[in-house]
Amino acid sequence: MIRMALISSLMLAACAQVPGQSAEGFTPTYNGVKTSLLEGDLVQFHVAMSGARTGADVDDYAECAAAQYALIRGYGFARHVRTKMKQEGGNQMADAVYTISPSLPRGLRTIDAEVVVANCEANGIPTV
Repeated sequence: MIRMALISSLMLAACAQVPGQSAEGFTPTYNGVKTSLLEGDLVQFHVAMSGARTGADVDDYAECAAAQYALIRGYGFARHVRTKMKQEGGNQMADAVYTISPSLPRGLRTIDAEVVVANCEANGIPTV
């Protein structure tokens, strides 16, 4: 019984994903972030990437940029306001807007900037 549990654990460990790459050979190209302060604590991020599997990959890239921007400005949190996605050729782009704040904002899509930046680094997603 112990031998079977050990074998199962080793098989699962062999299936672990390498940061920044999925089992399908996910190798994205991150094509940059443009940041614009709109008003007060409202910030707009234009991100572009190629090789995204879905819009969620582009959304993650924008979230990483927002989290790092919040930290650069001395804030610890951000809240997602909206994201517009589009695709041109092999590039996917997002126009995302976040609020940044020193304390946890109200809302459903809030992020702890330090936690998100650490997760982005672990997954090979660049930040600002």
